Amino acid sequence: QVQLVESGGGLVQAGGSLRLSCAASGRTFSVYVIDWFRQAPGKEREFVAGISRTGGYTYYADSVKGRFTISRDNAKNMVYLQMNSLKPEDTAVYYCAADLTIATSAGAMDYWGKGTLVTVSS
Repeated sequence: QVQLVESGGGLVQAGGSLRLSCAASGRTFSVYVIDWFRQAPGKEREFVAGISRTGGYTYYADSVKGRFTISRDNAKNMVYLQMNSLKPEDTAVYYCAADLTIATSAGAMDYWGKGTLVTVSS
């Protein structure tokens, strides 16, 4: 089992950057694939980015490819999402989630954090 806590959200102007962090508890953190999802008001939760157990494989939604970078530090039980060139449509609550296998569907993820709000002003 793993517990996840997101941080780093806030208000930023369009074109700006933010780095989100996902802190995980548990000695078995390195066995989990970690994804970031987001949910905007009135919309379904959508996949943003994911990273494999060792960090050697990353994958992104087309909407963020080239702007967002996911990384992890297994020694610190941390996953990061560097978000650059932010757009107003990136405004959402961002969640990190864990699963034992690579997946991009919210329904497939076993563990979730409570989320952190990112607001991008125009």
